[in-house]
Amino acid sequence: MLNENIRALRKSKGLSQEELAAKLNVVRQTVSKWEQGLSAPDSDMLMAISDALGAPVSTLLGETVKEAGPDELKAISEKLEVINHQLARRRADRRRALTWALIALCVMITVIFAVVIVLGSPYQDWDWSDPELAIVGTAYHAFEWVFIRTAPFALIGSAVLIALIHRKD
Repeated sequence: MLNENIRALRKSKGLSQEELAAKLNVVRQTVSKWEQGLSAPDSDMLMAISDALGAPVSTLLGETVKEAGPDELKAISEKLEVINHQLARRRADRRRALTWALIALCVMITVIFAVVIVLGSPYQDWDWSDPELAIVGTAYHAFEWVFIRTAPFALIGSAVLIALIHRKD
């Protein structure tokens, strides 16, 4: 029974005798002898086999382990199909959220650009001898200067990203 369980668990994990032997630091022939019932591992080795195969020692010694049959493979494939569907839906949701975020960015840039154009540069007529007004005016001028130079690139970049996202769909 031990030999059958070691073989069944090894095959269910997709391991060859060589791979299991490498995990256990023994030669392949030792694993072969265990699986043929010609020898048995000692208690320390049983613990190592248990760890390598991810099964409790009681399973190795007790109940018979069945190899995956066609019905089990069908169930696994159905679960994988559900997982793939969930991942695809999550990816689509992320794309949709990114698209709306980019659209919101474009609208925000356009609105700020319009406000800056309508307001003009009111700080040019301010009394710069007042220190607080000078700080506010400098900050406003810096914002305006940076925004006017970067907004077109951000707007074009957002539009290109939106087009690329929709092209993938």
